[in-house]
Amino acid sequence: MGIFSFFKRNKSEEKTQENKAESHIEINTENCKACQRCVSVCPNNSFLIKDGKSSLKEDFICRDCKVCVAACPNECINFVNFNS
Repeated sequence: MGIFSFFKRNKSEEKTQENKAESHIEINTENCKACQRCVSVCPNNSFLIKDGKSSLKEDFICRDCKVCVAACPNECINFVNFNS
């Protein structure tokens, strides 16, 4: 790994942080049945079941891939984009 790969990594991290400010995942806990589909399909391991409801471990772990939105049978996970 050369010195230039370090600079490239920082630029990609900055871009990811910019995108995080523009969008995120919201969970409607009233509709959540703790089916654990979001937990099983998330490629970043961002979800956990807490008190019988799904929740994000940390916002920065989520990469907004929206796989959880598609997998949720109760439609309680929503992707919110602040630019629209």
